[in-house]
Amino acid sequence: VQLVESGGVLAQSGGFLTLSCVASGIIFSISVMGWYRQVLEKDRDLFLRISSGSITNYADSVKSRFTISRDNDRNTVYLQMNSLEPEDTDVYYCNAQAGVLVQLSYWGQGTQVTVSS
Repeated sequence: VQLVESGGVLAQSGGFLTLSCVASGIIFSISVMGWYRQVLEKDRDLFLRISSGSITNYADSVKSRFTISRDNDRNTVYLQMNSLEPEDTDVYYCNAQAGVLVQLSYWGQGTQVTVSS
């Protein structure tokens, strides 16, 4: 499975942004897809995920501002980010859990989001 993120830009505080992640490869085996973020050398932090049946899980910190959605026909997962804050500045990574017999974890290359105050 290959994942390619896009949409990371320099945005203004209070603005909005949509990130996309397109999956290719053995896509039928993808179960859960999610968005992680990582700042500096810290661990990647899962904050949104969506199952193949569009069941979502949100971290409390983003529940009121971010929305994850999935278009299975386009093999794409989206992250809609509203009311951006400077604290949202991070590298955002798309992740997919996929596999026929064993679920493995796949990562995109990351996309940088920078929010100016």
